[in-house]
Amino acid sequence: MNSPDKTLAFSSNFLFVPGSRPERFSKALDSVANAVVLDLEDAVPEEDKEEARNAIRLAWKNFSDEQKNRLVIRTNSPGTKFYAADLILAQELNVSCILIPKSESDDQINGAALILPNTAIIPMIETALGLDNLRELANSNQVIRLALGNLDLQADLGMVCDPDETELQTARYQIVLASRLAQIAPPIDGVTPSTDDTVRINNDAQRAKRMGFGAKLCIHPKQVAIVKTAFMPSDKELAWAQRVIDADKASQGGAIKLDGRMIDRPVVLLAQRTLALAGKH
Repeated sequence: MNSPDKTLAFSSNFLFVPGSRPERFSKALDSVANAVVLDLEDAVPEEDKEEARNAIRLAWKNFSDEQKNRLVIRTNSPGTKFYAADLILAQELNVSCILIPKSESDDQINGAALILPNTAIIPMIETALGLDNLRELANSNQVIRLALGNLDLQADLGMVCDPDETELQTARYQIVLASRLAQIAPPIDGVTPSTDDTVRINNDAQRAKRMGFGAKLCIHPKQVAIVKTAFMPSDKELAWAQRVIDADKASQGGAIKLDGRMIDRPVVLLAQRTLALAGKH
């Protein structure tokens, strides 16, 4: 079995499920989704927050170890009156990973890491301040990858984007760059609001892959298969990945050189992820 960190670093799709809808938890886990995000934030009204936490608490004991490795809890944002209770729940359940919305500083992430020393963290970039502090967020404790909250970021920046979100291209590039410099897994792109426009969902996923993202957030099960297919590596990409892995093994911990270029940890991680997406690693 993969470790939780590796499972989630290699996942190409993350399916949101409202934390207040426990009847959907198992259905989401039984779908083709690589990872399932039990959402305590946007999908849950204020008056239902405690009910949602209790629903997750009750369901948790029935999840298998494999399922727990694929589960992420999205907390409420730091500074809200619900955030502390969400972290306590994550600590109680010893969750594999949390997604922290509206992440804006390394103090927020490192504080969560102190409470949850065995939990991977995905900061979600949704504000101007979070975007400005990308590098410190990417290098914070226990961060395995970043995620883009594209709709909230547009609102915070006062943007009115075209259908291709051209206005967010610079932000997407910055997130990919910060992830690479921090030597963490490729970031997770934001959502496509439409659940029925298959062309738009596919185009958004293809754009994310071209830009260097490694995954995409999904808001409906119908989006998952489209996203998964879009991120599936080509034969050429698989051949390259296998050569990187073979070179890494042959080096036995030494410096790795392939085709005249040095191969560092993020490249090896990308190769591992590429093979994992195709079920070959």
